[in-house]
Amino acid sequence: MATKHEQILQYIDELPVGEKISVRQIAKALSVSEGTAYRAIKEAENKGYVSTIERVGTIRIERKKKENIEKLTYAEVVNIVDGQVLGGRTGLHKTLNKFVIGAMELDAMMRYTGAGNLLIIGNRTNAHELALKAGAAVLITGGFDTDEDVKRIADELQLPIISTSYDTFTVATMINRAIYDQLIKKEIVLVEDILTPIEDTTVLRTTDTVEDWFTYNRQTTHSRFPVVDHNGKVYGMVTSKDVMGRDPHTSIEKIMTKNPMTVGGKTSVASSSHMMVWEGIELLPVVDDANKLIGIISRQDVLKALQMIQRQPQVGETLDDIVTNQFSVMKGKGKGDDVYQCDVTPQMTNYLGTISYGVFTTIVSEAANRILKSYKKGDLVVENMTIYFLKPVQIDSTLDIFPKVLEVGRKFGKVDVEVFNEGILVGKAMMMCQLIDRS
Repeated sequence: MATKHEQILQYIDELPVGEKISVRQIAKALSVSEGTAYRAIKEAENKGYVSTIERVGTIRIERKKKENIEKLTYAEVVNIVDGQVLGGRTGLHKTLNKFVIGAMELDAMMRYTGAGNLLIIGNRTNAHELALKAGAAVLITGGFDTDEDVKRIADELQLPIISTSYDTFTVATMINRAIYDQLIKKEIVLVEDILTPIEDTTVLRTTDTVEDWFTYNRQTTHSRFPVVDHNGKVYGMVTSKDVMGRDPHTSIEKIMTKNPMTVGGKTSVASSSHMMVWEGIELLPVVDDANKLIGIISRQDVLKALQMIQRQPQVGETLDDIVTNQFSVMKGKGKGDDVYQCDVTPQMTNYLGTISYGVFTTIVSEAANRILKSYKKGDLVVENMTIYFLKPVQIDSTLDIFPKVLEVGRKFGKVDVEVFNEGILVGKAMMMCQLIDRS
């Protein structure tokens, strides 16, 4: 039987998109405490089908698919521009596909304005009305209001009219920034994207025995299994090392590793790879907020995902992308003798106009990464980095980067990196890395 928490989540999920909800309303409808209702609403918000907007309230929204993350809803626009909804509140859940800046004659403006658009404009009431009739929502800048007739049309057509105190240029910049940030987020692969779901996962119960482990081992050829209690909560992990030499009737609970490391669905694959490498783990249980098992990820799953990340088109550039895009390689005489060059662009500097400390660490990491790959194919995670010194480097300088591999083993690498500008040593660092073998 479903718990009260699960019943509330199901109730919220079945509400029509655009429906306004509140803690008190749900508590009354399902005869639960307001605390229970509040926790369920927060989880629904985390899962992406409820949104709480300041001065608007909590509404049921369309669950966005990850591939459409670059599209915004009107409710999100209200949040971005710190806006006030003047009319058409029931249409806040709708998704906009384009925004138009109304800085032209009315006839010309309407040629660019269509259904699903957001018209950003000042206090031109006739333009507000025409945009709504064309199927577009309206964002009024400068803190202006609109006519009551226009608000009534917005309510009838379920198209929001939003007012913000910001000017048009600032509003367009803020929305662009939000879309750009979400494009970067789109590239981040999460555990929930690659996990093997619970229905495809073989698990052992705390009441099972070593004999059951051997049965599952023969059926699946796997040697590691999560152990769960009668509520489905992760209780431990059991591997072939734990069962070897044990009596077949020994309880799994007695030999398993208790309180194993776990990850959540929203954990990034990069963080999971760090945990696996440093702790020597081959399999991680994936749990929800209540520590219930929802799936597993293996080291092979993580490696495939990391390789997939590297092949993704860089739609939204991060600072790391900007730095690594400046890299060029000058081939050395032998293995591990490559020298790299990097131009210092304005984005890579601090307020003094010299190369920033963070950019320098990225340059060192990238050079070490590339040189270690000439020795061993795979991915690496930085264990520690020591920067001995860093001299000021001006904008538009060209850096020569000399990484030298001091030691490389099966699972680690040590690299010394020297950075020169016009023949003068401007930076020196030492880096220790853990290597993830792809084989």
